[in-house]
Amino acid sequence: MNNQVDVQEIAQSARFSRFHAVILFWCVLILVLDGYDLAVVGAALPSIMKQMGVDAAKAGFMASSALFGMMFGAIYLGTLADKIGRPVSICVCVALFSIFTAAAGLTHDPVTFSITRFLAGLGIGGVLPIVTAQMGEFAPRSLRARLVTIVFAGYSIGGILVALTGKQLIEAYGWQSVFFVAGTPILLIPFILWTMPDSLAFLVQKQRADKLVKVLKKIAPEVQVSVRDNFVMPKDALITSAPVARLFQEGRGASTFMIWIAFFMGLFMVYSLSSWLTKLMAMAGYSLGSALTFVLVFNIGAVVGAIGGGWLGDKWNIKYVLVAFYAVGAVSLALMGYTKSTELLFIVVFLVGASTLGTQLLAYAYASEFYPAAIRSTGVGFASGIGRLGAIVAPVLIGTLVAMQLPLEQNFLAIAFAGVLGTIAVMMVDHRLCAANHQEARAHAAVPARTELN
Repeated sequence: MNNQVDVQEIAQSARFSRFHAVILFWCVLILVLDGYDLAVVGAALPSIMKQMGVDAAKAGFMASSALFGMMFGAIYLGTLADKIGRPVSICVCVALFSIFTAAAGLTHDPVTFSITRFLAGLGIGGVLPIVTAQMGEFAPRSLRARLVTIVFAGYSIGGILVALTGKQLIEAYGWQSVFFVAGTPILLIPFILWTMPDSLAFLVQKQRADKLVKVLKKIAPEVQVSVRDNFVMPKDALITSAPVARLFQEGRGASTFMIWIAFFMGLFMVYSLSSWLTKLMAMAGYSLGSALTFVLVFNIGAVVGAIGGGWLGDKWNIKYVLVAFYAVGAVSLALMGYTKSTELLFIVVFLVGASTLGTQLLAYAYASEFYPAAIRSTGVGFASGIGRLGAIVAPVLIGTLVAMQLPLEQNFLAIAFAGVLGTIAVMMVDHRLCAANHQEARAHAAVPARTELN
């Protein structure tokens, strides 16, 4: 009689190993590149406005074009990953954001620039939920929140790279140079396909027992498995024919809407700042170099907030950690407009980074934990995609406020209000469903990964 092997339990009970380190490396690196591609517009926006002769309101629409693409990318490419496999989907996204971000550097008018940024946005937005689901599935249970937030810290590192290199590249070679640099990641695609494993649920449903054995031996070398074993997973972890509908089933409907609202508000805060922080600091009297230093501090804060939030989320209830982060974001953003001391302002900007971008990265980890494995990419993808509406609105709304020449503090208060609404939304999520996911994973009947050969 063949042995029955619980694939999901092996993955969740494993110790962190070289296999996990490879997945972590790729997921972090991909989001470093992704973060660079997104943040590059914020650094180059003052130069683009000057060369193309556009005002703040039109520049806001130009910045939003990538975010509009990100909405569709997160929803459709995130969902597609559950059907065609994550490595292929990741490479499609990398190709999109590399080629079209570089192409944006060749444009000379706002319309063409916006089109290329929209196409790049498909890849930028699509890769976020996929790498979140990938790390979330393979991470040992005790380390999941930390590893997912470390992955998203790569997103902030991309912003740091822009802050460190943007001023020098723009001054020496023009704003186009920072876009051309973003085309190089396409060279990584063969290596990603070679080393990134497919989802366990994907391999189970495709009845790829041979690949499952190879992956499981890498995850837990001490476990004895062979292609003759009967590989099983909880039914709840397997991909269904209508994963979108499942976001609203089994009591998840109201919480799914609350997660969408939280993502909307979190991404509103993040993209208000990523698009306009440089310009707002310039309005406060700081030079381009000083303004980019604030961007650097903002992203360092985001890294600390993401990793610290992940650690706290593994130690305590991740929902309440997330609520606290949203609340701190609202308070620190409100303080930005009223802080006159440069030294204190650096501290406040650090806190803003930790509690806005850091908060959003933690929100991805929470969404990844909230949804069962079968709909994880879809759940995180839809939350990210719907949240992109906040990202789309943010540059346009803040650009309109900037064009109205309102007092600086009112711009920051408008962003802070989103943090208040995000705090309320997360408080209303039914966190009991996260625990239910783990209980169902153990209780449900399992489905074989392969049919018996006669």
